[in-house]
Amino acid sequence: MISHETYENIPGQSKITFLLQAIRNTTAAEEARQMAAVLLRRLLSSAFDEVYPTLPSDVQTAIKSELLMIIQMETQSSMRKKICDIAAELARNLIDEDGNNQCSQNSGLREAAFTFSGTYMDLIFRKIECHNVTAAFILANEHNVALFKHFADLLPGFLQAVNDSCYQNDDSVLKSLVEIADTVPKYLRPHLEATLQLSLKLCGDTSLNNMQRQLALEVIVTLSETAAAMLRKHTNIVAQTIPQMLAMMVDLEEDEDWANADELEDDDFDSNAVAGESALDRMACGLGGKLVLPMIKEHIMQMLQNPDWKYRHAGLMALSAIGEGCHQQMEGILNEIVNFVLLFLQDPHPRVRYAACNAVGQMATDFAPGFQKKFHEKVIAALLQTMEDQGNQRVQAHAAAALINFTEDCPKSLLIPYLDNLVKHLHSIMVLKLQELIQKGTKLVLEQVVTSIASVADTAEEKFVPYYDLFMPSLKHIVENAVQKELRLLRGKTIECISLIGLAVGKEKFMQDASDVMQLLLKTQTDFSDMEDDDPQISYMISAWARMCKILGKEFQQYLPVVMGPLMKTASIKPEVALLDTQDMENMSDDDGWEFVNLGDQQSFGIKTAGLEEKSTACQMLVCYAKELKEGFVEYTEQVVKLMNNDDVSLTIKRVRVAAAESMPLLLECARVRGPEYLTQMWHFMCDALIKAIGTEPDSDVLSEIMHSFAKCIEVMGDGCLNNEHFEELGGILKAKLEEHFKNQELRQVKRQDEDYDEQVEESLQDEDDNDVYILTKVSDILHSIFSSYKEKVLPWFEQLLPLIVNLICPHRPWPDRQWGLCIFDDVIEHCSPASFKYAEYFLRPMLQYVCDNSPEVRQAAAYGLGVMAQYGGDNYRPFCTEALPLLVRVIQSADSKTKENVNATENCISAVGKIMKFKPDCVNVEEVLPHWLSWLPLHEDKEEAVQTFNYLCDLIESNHPIVLGPNNTNLPKIFSIIAEGEMHEAIKHEDPCAKRLANVVRQVQTSGGLWTECIAQLSPEQQAAIQELLNSA
Repeated sequence: MISHETYENIPGQSKITFLLQAIRNTTAAEEARQMAAVLLRRLLSSAFDEVYPTLPSDVQTAIKSELLMIIQMETQSSMRKKICDIAAELARNLIDEDGNNQCSQNSGLREAAFTFSGTYMDLIFRKIECHNVTAAFILANEHNVALFKHFADLLPGFLQAVNDSCYQNDDSVLKSLVEIADTVPKYLRPHLEATLQLSLKLCGDTSLNNMQRQLALEVIVTLSETAAAMLRKHTNIVAQTIPQMLAMMVDLEEDEDWANADELEDDDFDSNAVAGESALDRMACGLGGKLVLPMIKEHIMQMLQNPDWKYRHAGLMALSAIGEGCHQQMEGILNEIVNFVLLFLQDPHPRVRYAACNAVGQMATDFAPGFQKKFHEKVIAALLQTMEDQGNQRVQAHAAAALINFTEDCPKSLLIPYLDNLVKHLHSIMVLKLQELIQKGTKLVLEQVVTSIASVADTAEEKFVPYYDLFMPSLKHIVENAVQKELRLLRGKTIECISLIGLAVGKEKFMQDASDVMQLLLKTQTDFSDMEDDDPQISYMISAWARMCKILGKEFQQYLPVVMGPLMKTASIKPEVALLDTQDMENMSDDDGWEFVNLGDQQSFGIKTAGLEEKSTACQMLVCYAKELKEGFVEYTEQVVKLMNNDDVSLTIKRVRVAAAESMPLLLECARVRGPEYLTQMWHFMCDALIKAIGTEPDSDVLSEIMHSFAKCIEVMGDGCLNNEHFEELGGILKAKLEEHFKNQELRQVKRQDEDYDEQVEESLQDEDDNDVYILTKVSDILHSIFSSYKEKVLPWFEQLLPLIVNLICPHRPWPDRQWGLCIFDDVIEHCSPASFKYAEYFLRPMLQYVCDNSPEVRQAAAYGLGVMAQYGGDNYRPFCTEALPLLVRVIQSADSKTKENVNATENCISAVGKIMKFKPDCVNVEEVLPHWLSWLPLHEDKEEAVQTFNYLCDLIESNHPIVLGPNNTNLPKIFSIIAEGEMHEAIKHEDPCAKRLANVVRQVQTSGGLWTECIAQLSPEQQAAIQELLNSA
């Protein structure tokens, strides 16, 4: 055995020779041969360009021949696979991005490379055990479309190998086909019909085992997700696949103990029924309801009329499965569907009744809140009746679960009329099931009923107060006494229920039990360290503490020393990660709790998800404490900041990363009380991590939250919070984000020219576009926070982004680009003037032009910019204020200016006119414009601009402006009407100084009796009440 150092010092060519000899030596130990194979593949992967091209051509040819010979001679399947991996790596490196030999322009060598690749591939197809190499080769070249054409002729042989291997009880080639469908579906295009027909045939062949049939179905379902437009052209295949999925869903076993089983077993994901349902759900989402619903509707109707319960069960489960994907199409016939499904809540077979509950619950979620608004009466009555099914507790429990789905998304006003009846039923079932728990130890229905009570209270809020005393004693009794291991879930759900009821009824009502409840929670908390890691009470406890914090407010601070230890322990759970090759992954896939991401090149990134849900909940609760307790949480800010900025966070699930981002500005607010030095130290710890995360976060939802939090942090910290290195890194990242934005738009335009482009593709492209625009809004947020903190000092740094921002406002760009480009320039004018005029050549003409744009969002951004130009812009902007006025008036006076979609833009125009008159009065004829401006008031949609206009109105009234007051104060009734309308629309908060100014105007008139009577007499009763409300509050 040679040492690592000795091996590293061997020249490249000698290494290849040495390793090939070791692989060929069948008398050597298996481990040694396998290690030699791994090292040779690694050498070709990492150092191909340094080693292989320098070899003489005869040596290159000898290596290829030797590899092919070893593959044919090898008898050990695992060893043969590793040698095939070497061959695939060599073949991959011999071909460049255009599908040509990259070592030489010599046509003979190029032909040799293809001959090798072709011979090698041909050999692979004859040797079923080597299937992975074929897939690995294609997958390794997933972006090399030119290569697909070269190797398209190999597909029929590959498909034959898929077929043959299945009938030799080997599904490994089929797994490779699934992987190709997932990663490089376009490779299958030339033989897509044959691929689909083969998959359909294998799926329908009951002589194959379930796993093989499900894998064959997986090929079609995966293509419906990765190549939906391509598959939509093969409607005949889709039409034949749907009955196959439904047939799988009928594959259920009779189970005499099912109806009253007290433990819910996890779904058997290997069963045909679960696989069929999951496939149907995914296919409906992938292909869309326009295609799927017409194909499946008749099948489902026939199944629901079948005398065999399994068909009725499958039909109802199918309805549940397609709701998300067929949402739009099902909405139109929802009335018919709901009426039909509700009939099955009275089906003679309990498992059909269960499936009907499932369908109702799923529709309540998929079609909320419209479903609740249309069907509240019949659905609540039907579910309550089903919950009385005492002989079948599985059905009872599922009816309760459906009721939870219904009430969670039910508007409060709709639920209130049913409260008495709901409470009566839930209470009687709870009492009965509590007795059964004591007598028989059964708990399944009680677990769901407790959650139903919690859900009803959560929606009803203060309307639940009259029922509080009916439930609380029993719920406290459960928490006190349900201490056995098998009752942990019940106890956890009851703790959740108590805390939700407390939050619903409010502190005043809950205080009578708060002390008892806190003692029960504290007792549980002291036992926390003895809890097993998978104890379901943990996450319920963590959430309950946070609700108690919301209820008790500052009084909760005293419990933090008890709560924070276990909470930090859970929040600190480290994700277990691993980088594995395909074989290792297959060995580990049976191990619970691992999820894998394919990285290509036969490698996968694995993460153990066990405990991450609890970690997520704990992190969200830390956010809650920081938000609710503010400076009361300061003792814990340092350890929470360190936790949230730990490198492990970037490896965890989405909700943990979101919580980490959300916590940052809140923790800074908590830490303010410790003074500027402590705050700055904490910010420095956060800042690098936040900037890095903006550059590296792959998920757009998480990225937007990180960017939003970063902007908030800058607003908290203000001028001086970023050093030169921060600015340099941030500038590069924002530049990259904007460039990516433009590139993505171009890629979407390319996709619109694709042969598979259709209206469903357009829908998904629109979704991508919306995501991109949302990130653009966050770029704008960050720039806003920087401009508002640093003012004109930051303009030299901003110049690196200037060409990209100018590109956003070009006339040919989509309206969201122009809107957000203008918003960024609005900030430049507002916060960096008069220095902003340096860049006026880039934005002034577009801003004036876009005031009259077709898009109201663009008009609003342009109008706001013209307003701040008048307010902050300095003398250079004077002529442009004069030019802007008629454009603004044109928008305000257009016939549809006050419609819902236009009103915000119009109010910004009105505000801009007010700002021009107030800050640049010599640019316009104020006396001519003022009467018009008064006639446009009040503003009430855009609250910020409403305050601006009301403050200007107060300025004019307080200075006794003759045009505003009118001769002999004849305009005062009109002014009262404006103030009253503003109050009615809550345009100004009572704590705002502007509200006090308006109230003083009213009070001044109140002292002059006759004028007051005249003003009030001309107001409606609602307006009079609004004036009184203003006087009482401000």
